[in-house]
Amino acid sequence: MALSRDQAPAVDYVLLDGRKENLAELRGKVVLVNFWATSCVTCVKEMPELVETYRKYHERGFDLVAVAMSYDPPAYVSNFTHSRQLPFKVAIDNTGEVARRFGEVKLTPTTFVVDKRGQVVKRYVGEPDFAQLHQLIERLLSEA
Repeated sequence: MALSRDQAPAVDYVLLDGRKENLAELRGKVVLVNFWATSCVTCVKEMPELVETYRKYHERGFDLVAVAMSYDPPAYVSNFTHSRQLPFKVAIDNTGEVARRFGEVKLTPTTFVVDKRGQVVKRYVGEPDFAQLHQLIERLLSEA
């Protein structure tokens, strides 16, 4: 199923610690869904910025789910997550279903910004302009 025009898919994903979540459970928060891979140079380069973004906005109702691509070996993802002490949720898309439901994501990094109502308001392919991204997050967090 392709991504509908605005609504983020209510897709299940499995976190590194084995917990299963559904994206719909994050309604009411501004959420960044970042598709990445340990083999992607740009993904690795942008991780410190994603960590900073998460730390800056998490207390205000922001969440981040980093979805490792299906071809990324789970051991690499786990090692990367622990060595970098990533503070946000890291999911492994074993089957590729999460990437499929977000409109056949193939390129990494691909990042989606989802508002409190569960609507995709922005899609970035490649590293986002973090100053612009922060302005967008600020605006979305201030919405009722």
